[in-house]
Amino acid sequence: MSAELPDGQLAKLKSVFASIDTDGDGYISEAELKGHFPDLPEEALGAMSQEADSDQDGRYSLEEFIRTVS
Repeated sequence: MSAELPDGQLAKLKSVFASIDTDGDGYISEAELKGHFPDLPEEALGAMSQEADSDQDGRYSLEEFIRTVS
């Protein structure tokens, strides 16, 4: 996954991830997504959960995030 991305792009995605992961636990929760994107419709969260949350644990790891946005 990350080996396929140029270093600059990987660094930028890690920075974006960290800015959304406000509690710094290494995961993005739906609450953190809603806080960062307050106008994001519930339908979009549901679709993202189905598509991006590959282990269906209700949160997004860095790997899941990068796979979704790149």
